[in-house]
Amino acid sequence: MLRKDKEQVVAELVERLRSSETLIVADYRGLTMSEIDGVRTELLKHGARFTVVKNTLTRRAADEAGVPHLKEMLDGPTAIAFVVDGDMVAVAKSLNDTARQTKVLELKGGFLQGEPVTAEQVRKLASLPPQDVLQAQVLGAIVGPLTAIVGLFTAPLRELVGVIDARINQLQEGEQPAAEAEPEAEAETEAEPEAEVEQPPAEEVEETPEAEASETEIENEEESNDGN
Repeated sequence: MLRKDKEQVVAELVERLRSSETLIVADYRGLTMSEIDGVRTELLKHGARFTVVKNTLTRRAADEAGVPHLKEMLDGPTAIAFVVDGDMVAVAKSLNDTARQTKVLELKGGFLQGEPVTAEQVRKLASLPPQDVLQAQVLGAIVGPLTAIVGLFTAPLRELVGVIDARINQLQEGEQPAAEAEPEAEAETEAEPEAEVEQPPAEEVEETPEAEASETEIENEEESNDGN
């Protein structure tokens, strides 16, 4: 390979290392070209690029990209799965399944969101649920307690509103009998003056004869006294 070509390969590796916070390193020794193509095709479905690299050029790229820990994994035939926007769990699972089925592919480790991980940690990553299921579980764990907290705050408010509504209904029911009683009281008040107006003539009629009789007796007594 010409020096110019080597520099171009290093530049491409540096760009991939800087843009991929997650990558998995594997030893592909023993895999046929057909099997390597099959792995590459499968990983593309999960948003990863599976690339066979030269260790010497990759070491230079690791230094330039600022990931010196990668050089510790560059021993023997090396292939790297670069995960940019893909499903890192699905990628780890696919590589782990290939390692179990072929008994040839060997996981070496990698980087998970910028942090170095061992081969065992990659296998643990492969045992996790798919990314969409994992996100749903995390979201449920977050939303569940929040829903319970909101319930604790809204329950007393619902009870308070219920008490206020009950009190308003009670007051409205108490006002209706009072409103019906007011017209009856007014009717009785208007009827009382009529009875008082009729009473004076009755008393005058009864007292008039008695008054006239008394005056007649007084006059007779005065005449008798004058005769004597």
